[in-house]
Amino acid sequence: MRKGTFFLVVLALLFLGIGSASSSASTIPTISIVSVVPNQSVTIMTHNYPAGQVFDVRMNYMGTLGLGGAIVGQLNSGAGGSVTATYPIPDYLKGQVQIAIRADSYQGYYSFNWFWNDTSGTGAPVPVPPIYVPPGYVGIPTFSITAVVADDNVTITTNNFPPNQLFDVTIGQMYTQGIGGIKVGEIPSGAGGTITATFPIPDALKGQSRLSIRAQTRHANPYYAYNWFWNNTTGSGGQPTPPPGYTGIPTIKICQVVRDSTVEFQTYNYPPNRDFTVQMGPMGALGYGTAVGSFNSGAGGAFR
Repeated sequence: MRKGTFFLVVLALLFLGIGSASSSASTIPTISIVSVVPNQSVTIMTHNYPAGQVFDVRMNYMGTLGLGGAIVGQLNSGAGGSVTATYPIPDYLKGQVQIAIRADSYQGYYSFNWFWNDTSGTGAPVPVPPIYVPPGYVGIPTFSITAVVADDNVTITTNNFPPNQLFDVTIGQMYTQGIGGIKVGEIPSGAGGTITATFPIPDALKGQSRLSIRAQTRHANPYYAYNWFWNNTTGSGGQPTPPPGYTGIPTIKICQVVRDSTVEFQTYNYPPNRDFTVQMGPMGALGYGTAVGSFNSGAGGAFR
């Protein structure tokens, strides 16, 4: 078995929607939803907040934990404890059934929650029609970058897209996964499967060397796929060509941690003969940070 163990630079293993780098279980800040005015505003109440800190408050699509969302205001914790505040719902989230909300302080404290956007009052659940899953559809939708005309347009080709769905396509800054990006078009999936489509690069993002692109349906629990591309050259966007016969996406699972020392992980569905750089960063950074090692996937698949 191949080892994937590297010296730990920064690691925060907090899997709850609450916490900080220094808080104990008895001092964790949280937020609750007080009331919702659909498509207009949400009122939250903090609990056990640290004193004298300023929090940026964000909203984003359900399932994002609020990461990468639009900043809708700030919250000054003052004396700490419980504070009530109301924030506007961003235009791009209006019409969403569920919305994630998050508060982050510059000192590293954070908390997040979510609310129903289709009922007044406390944001409590109401009956929601089940998501239509096409008969026989399995797996996840993905897309690859087919071509790029620098600062002009990008062409993508979908894979395993579910039929009869409408995907909004957004482009945003690198590392955002396209969440909260600028809408550049739509993809009606029709019969599903493979579709090729071209989208303009927004004026506000021209000149950026790398960009994120995302396709997502409008369900409460949406279908989505995302990718990125180089915008400083005309061609394939700098994306590697998948090895013959390779499908799906590579993932990793954490196996063992030695606090402040090392972390060991296992790969799944890795393409063969590829060089990977391993990075670590603060919680919420999606792993973008300091390079701590590298490995070659060899025969691919699963290894530690």
